[in-house]
Amino acid sequence: MSELNAGADRPLTASRADRYARWCGLAAGAVAARAVASLDDGLGVGILYAIPAFGLCAVIGVLVGDALTPRVHGAVRTAGLTPRRVRDYVPRRMAPLLLCQAAALVILLAVAATVASPDDMGRAGRSLAATCHGVTESAGPWPGLFYGLPVLVSLALSTAACGWSLLRIARRPGEEQARRDRSLAITAAWGLLVSAPLLGAAATASGALTSLSCDGTTGAIATWLLYAVALVALVTVPWCLVTIASPRAARR
Repeated sequence: MSELNAGADRPLTASRADRYARWCGLAAGAVAARAVASLDDGLGVGILYAIPAFGLCAVIGVLVGDALTPRVHGAVRTAGLTPRRVRDYVPRRMAPLLLCQAAALVILLAVAATVASPDDMGRAGRSLAATCHGVTESAGPWPGLFYGLPVLVSLALSTAACGWSLLRIARRPGEEQARRDRSLAITAAWGLLVSAPLLGAAATASGALTSLSCDGTTGAIATWLLYAVALVALVTVPWCLVTIASPRAARR
């Protein structure tokens, strides 16, 4: 009877360890993000590195929970010969939305870098200038290369880290539901690393365009498009946080 009780308690203990590891990853991410953001020089660059610091800590928390979960022992199990693939565990409804946001982020930063101008201190890509009726106006901050390059580098590194994590989870032995939960949490962590910078870039760009009086119809249309993009990202950020903390609750 004691052996049966021990076997019944084992999944519960593993589930708790997995959950606590995720929560510790989020807590460590908050501490790391605060520490990185405190190094800011007043130009807002610190927050660009604080976001990936938080997201990567969340990913590490999921991986630690995966490592703390022991392999299932008991009767010999059978499995199909078809290898497990990452795309089989990536959430089908969540992934397209996040991929669209990632594409929007890259396009927004590319366009912003193309039209950006130096600010009053000569820092390239930090301002937006427009000329009409012989008068030149400038507004900033603007998500040109000054801000866009760190975001793109962080996105590339975090995409590689999350992709490796998904591959590891898919190939590691374990319960099917736990594998799907961790894949969902990793995907949400990557989504946070996409949606948070997208929200910041869209809000910054729309603010700069609003400050200009001679941006014309093109500027007005771009501003409303940026509002829509920022709204979608604003909804995605808290949803990703909840999903990282409790994948099964977010799945319901």
